[in-house]
Amino acid sequence: RLRLHDGKLIKDRRFHLRTYPNCFVAKELTDWLIDHKEAPDRETGIRLMQKLMDHYIIHHVCDEHSDYKDAKLLYRFRKDDGTFPLSKDVKVFMRGQSLYEKLVSVEESILKVREENSVKYQRTFLGCEMVDWLIQEGEVENRQEAVELGRALLEHGIIQHVSNRHHFFDSDILYQFWINFRRRRRLTELLNENSSRALSESPDSPFCLRKLNPDPGNTSFLSVQTNKEIKIVSAVRRSSITSLSGNSNPYFSAAPTLVFPPVAECNPKSVLKRPVTNEELLSPGAPYVKKTLTIVGDAVGWGFVVRGGRPCHIQAVDPGGPAAAAGMKVCQFVFSVNGVYVLHLDYQTISSLIMTGPRTLVMEVMEAIE
Repeated sequence: RLRLHDGKLIKDRRFHLRTYPNCFVAKELTDWLIDHKEAPDRETGIRLMQKLMDHYIIHHVCDEHSDYKDAKLLYRFRKDDGTFPLSKDVKVFMRGQSLYEKLVSVEESILKVREENSVKYQRTFLGCEMVDWLIQEGEVENRQEAVELGRALLEHGIIQHVSNRHHFFDSDILYQFWINFRRRRRLTELLNENSSRALSESPDSPFCLRKLNPDPGNTSFLSVQTNKEIKIVSAVRRSSITSLSGNSNPYFSAAPTLVFPPVAECNPKSVLKRPVTNEELLSPGAPYVKKTLTIVGDAVGWGFVVRGGRPCHIQAVDPGGPAAAAGMKVCQFVFSVNGVYVLHLDYQTISSLIMTGPRTLVMEVMEAIE
C-alpha cells in the first residue's frame, strides 16, 4: 500500500462528476504487480487482489463489486478510508510488531542469538529480561501485566519458547520472536497460505496469526490493560474521515484464526466519557488547557481521526504516526485548523479543511486538565 502511494498509483480520481479519494485503477494495479515482479502473470495478480478483498483489506470504492475485476474500476485500501476492521487479533499482532521494531532499533538490545542444547536460536530473550524491559520502557505498569502481555503474544504465535515446551513466565526461560517482522514478504505468499496449516510450517509469514493453546485447561486470553498500546488503532490518512476505535473489552477473542467481520464498523462509540458543549469548554475556569500542535504529514497522511461536532474531538491516534509524535491524544477537542476557528463545525467539514490544506498542519486543541 505504501509503495503504491509513493508510486502515485493511489491518488484522488474523478469519475462521472464525482471525486474518489485515495483509490487505484484495478487494471493499472495488475500491470504494476507484473512490472514489479510481485506477480508472474495477470491471472496470479487477480488472485492476489481477490485475497486482499476476501480479507477486507481492499474494496470497490462504491462496494458494487464483491470480486476484483481486472478492468478500469476503482478500488481502495480500507486503511485509506477508515473502514479497515481492526479485530482484537490484529491489535495483538500490531503490538507485537511495535515491540519488535523497538527492540531491534536499540544498540544494547535484549534480542540476541543464543544457544540451548547445542542449537542456536535467532531473536531470543529471557522471560525475565523481557519483563524488565517492558517495565523500563513504560510499556506496562508492573510485572504481572508484563507476563499477561507476554502470554498474549505467545498465544498468537508472535513469540514462543525456543523448544515450544513452556508458556510465558517471568523467569530465565529462553524465548524467541517467532515472526521476523523485518523480512520483506512477497505478496505471492498469500496464495500459499492455508488456514489449516500448522504455524510451524511457515514461521515467518505475516499471516500466521493464530491462537496457540499450550495449556489445554485455559482457552481464554489473559486480560491486558486497555490504556496501553494494545489498543492500537489504524492510522487515518489523507481523505480518510471515517473513524476506527479499539474495542473497550479488555479480553482478547479466543478465535483460533485471524478473521475479519463481514461488515466494517464505520460509526463506533465515541471515546468521550460524556458529551461536552462549547459553552462548557470555553467557560472561565474550565478545566481545559489549549495546546498548539504542528503535524508534518508523511507520504500518506497525518495519522488521526476526528469525530463528533460542535465541538469535534480526536477519536483515535496512530501511535506510530505524525500526529502522535506531535503530541496529539485521544479526547482532545479541536479548536482551530490552520488558523481557522472550528469549534462550531462538524467533523466532515473539519476533515475537508485538513485534507485540502497544506502538508504541514497547525492545529489548536483543548485538553482536559487531569
